[in-house]
Amino acid sequence: MGHQLGGGLVELRHLRTFETVARTLSVTQAARELHYAQSSVSDQIQALERELGVELLDRSQRRIRLTPQGSVLSEYTNRILKLLEEARWAVSRPGSELAVGALETVGLHLLPDVLAHYRSLYPQARVRVGQDNRGELYKAVRRGDLDLCLTFGDPPADAGLCFETLAEEPLVVIVPPGHHLAARGRAGLEELARESFLATERGCGFREMYDGSFGAAPTKEPIAEVSGIGTLGACVAAGMGCALLPLISVRGQAARGEVAVVEVGDTDLRTTVTMTWLDRNSANPNLTGFQTVLRNQLGS
Repeated sequence: MGHQLGGGLVELRHLRTFETVARTLSVTQAARELHYAQSSVSDQIQALERELGVELLDRSQRRIRLTPQGSVLSEYTNRILKLLEEARWAVSRPGSELAVGALETVGLHLLPDVLAHYRSLYPQARVRVGQDNRGELYKAVRRGDLDLCLTFGDPPADAGLCFETLAEEPLVVIVPPGHHLAARGRAGLEELARESFLATERGCGFREMYDGSFGAAPTKEPIAEVSGIGTLGACVAAGMGCALLPLISVRGQAARGEVAVVEVGDTDLRTTVTMTWLDRNSANPNLTGFQTVLRNQLGS
């Protein structure tokens, strides 16, 4: 596949290869990412230079650099490839489907009202909703399997991912109904750190909240690790210990009297509700419409 640019026939694969070299400034790294031999990467760049009649890379130093012409082409190449991805999305996605992923807690407590409002505004839109842990949700967004995901906290740094904080959610401690802190409803970090805590497994976002919330207080290792916050809440209700969780995830249990909520009195512990999407899909009208609903519903 070729495209007329500068009087010559420029192949799209050459532009993709050039974009990778320009981004990594390494033929070796580009070859690894593209699954090409290094000689093939070099040949494609040289072919592109011949077609355009300019040098794109300065090879005089130990580490390659973009020439001024290469820097200009890099900007255009990024725009061309992004537009191509948008076009591919537009012709390959079935109908007006929107794929959304969320953590279990967010999906259960925040998404229903959002989806209902979105459906009222876009009755022809088809929405597919899935739930998973944070790591898998981010991977699905990167692959293009999800248009957007909703999590607590910010995603890992990734040049292809965009994210936006929609709301803040307070973190609270839940204790069994008969616990000595239940009647007080408030305690400081140092006092809480002397209690027995349960937590989710390492790698889980809720575990990160627990590990990072006590600051300089002498936080102990949790007495037990469980795989989900439903089980975590049930263990607290059974009297095993305490747990630190977003308030939204424990309101139901507290209202039923299964657990008691204790606020952290000497600091303001919070997490964020964040939407994450792939930058190249930012022009997707279904996505932008859903993002507007999210901002209006959760931001308020």
